Amino acid sequence: MSTLKLLKYILFVFNLLFWFCGCCILGFGIYFLIHNSFGVLFHDLPFLTLGNVLVIVGSIIMVVAFLGCMGSIKENKCLLMSFFVLLLIILLAEVTLAILLFVYEHKLNNYVLQGLNDSIQRYNSDNSTKVAWDSIQSIFHCCGINGTSDWMSGPPASCPQDPQVKVLGMSFSLTLNCQIDKTSQALGL
Repeated sequence: MSTLKLLKYILFVFNLLFWFCGCCILGFGIYFLIHNSFGVLFHDLPFLTLGNVLVIVGSIIMVVAFLGCMGSIKENKCLLMSFFVLLLIILLAEVTLAILLFVYEHKLNNYVLQGLNDSIQRYNSDNSTKVAWDSIQSIFHCCGINGTSDWMSGPPASCPQDPQVKVLGMSFSLTLNCQIDKTSQALGL
């Protein structure tokens, strides 16, 4: 009986921590939506902004963690089963997404590069795109996708002036590569 009580409180504490993390993520998402410090980078997917992604992820984490908290502390079978089912759905969605990323890696890279190149072309005509590129280049100390040569009319002021410029394209490809490696290890491929 004491083992079950310990399990109950461990589940409650971990889900409470996840719920607080979800609140923080949701708060940052709302902050980015209100202050719009990151604009639209992909015009084919205008809803894919940092604020929107954080709001969605934070909301999902909060709901799932709330079900785990309340289900464990109240020992409610319905809430615990809902918690289990949502975790199972999230796990299946992650595995499916990882497999799709692994299978369509080349197409995804081409799609991202095409979207980023289109975005660079809109830099001077769309204020939201300008804000997005300026924010990314300032924060990550990068310039364009593959370097300063991506900017036809010369690099903008947000590009770092030092010769050791990090490259945004390299960052994206390295992140995707690491994610695919993690997925392959998790799936045993």
